Amino acid sequence: MNVENQNIKVKPFFARHQTFHPRFGWIKKGFELAKKDEGVFLREDAPVKLGVGKNMVRSIRYWCRAFKILNKDQPTDFGRQLLDDEGWDPYLEDPASLWLLHWNLLKPTCEAAAWYTVFNLFRAVEFTSDDLLKALRDYRAHLASQPVDSSLKKDLTCILRMYVEQDVKIGTLEDYIDSPFVQLGIIQTAGDGKHYNFRVGSKNNLPPEIVVAACLEFTVARGQQKTISISSLSYDRGSPGLVFKLSESAICNAIEEVTATNNGVFLSDSAGLIQFSFTENPLDLAGKILATYYC
Repeated sequence: MNVENQNIKVKPFFARHQTFHPRFGWIKKGFELAKKDEGVFLREDAPVKLGVGKNMVRSIRYWCRAFKILNKDQPTDFGRQLLDDEGWDPYLEDPASLWLLHWNLLKPTCEAAAWYTVFNLFRAVEFTSDDLLKALRDYRAHLASQPVDSSLKKDLTCILRMYVEQDVKIGTLEDYIDSPFVQLGIIQTAGDGKHYNFRVGSKNNLPPEIVVAACLEFTVARGQQKTISISSLSYDRGSPGLVFKLSESAICNAIEEVTATNNGVFLSDSAGLIQFSFTENPLDLAGKILATYYC
C-alpha cells in the first residue's frame, strides 16, 4: 500500500482516544469548558468539571482536537461557528452537523491515522474486521515510528463502535452506548458482528450543502484554482467521495441542487469530462453555503 503524502497531511497518531468513541454531549461539553478555560483538561479537577473519569477527560480532549473544534485547547473559528450558543447547531441536533464533523476529522491535518486509512486507503466495500486490521498494518509498514498491534486494534474497535449500531445481544455494557455517528449509517453490519460494508451512494441525511462545502475545501487541499474533475472529487485520497462514500452521480446531484440557489458553483463539461467549477474563493464560498444551510 502506497501512503505517500500527496499533499494530504496525516499525523501518525494512534489510540489517543483512550478506547472511547465520541459520546453524545462530549464535543459540546469539551468546547464550552475550553472556551472558559483552555487549561481545563490538564487540571486535577477536570474529571469533576467534565463529569467523567480521568481517561475520558483525555478522550474528550482528543476528540475536540481531532474534529478541529479546538486547536491547542483553544476554540477554533469552526468550533465557534458550529457550537457557540448562537452558532449553527450547538447541540448537534442535525445529522448534517455530524457529517460535517466526520469530514473535519478526516480533512487535513488529520489526527486520526486509522480513520484516514479505513476511509481513504482501504477501497473494498464489503469487509471483515480482519481486513481492516490488515490495511492498518500495511499503512504502519510505511511509517518511521510504528505503533504496536494493540494500538491498531484499539483504533479498529473504536471505529466500528463509532459508526456501527451495536447489537444489544452481543458484548458488554460499553458496546451498548452508541455513538452519535451511528446516525450516519455509513458502515453497516451483516448482523453477525464480523462482516461489514460501506453504504455507498447518496444519503438521505447528508445535505447537498455539506457535500459541496467539502468539495470546495478539498479543492484547496489539492491546490486547485477554479475547477476540479468529478472523478477527483469521487476517488482521490481525502476526497468527499471517499470520506462520505458517495458515487459520482451523488456528487453531481448535490452540486446541481446547490447550483439552484447559488450561482457561484456549477458543473461544466470539457471534452466529455464533467468538472466542478466555482467563481469565488473556495473557502469563502464554502462558508457562505454552510451559513445558508444552517440559517
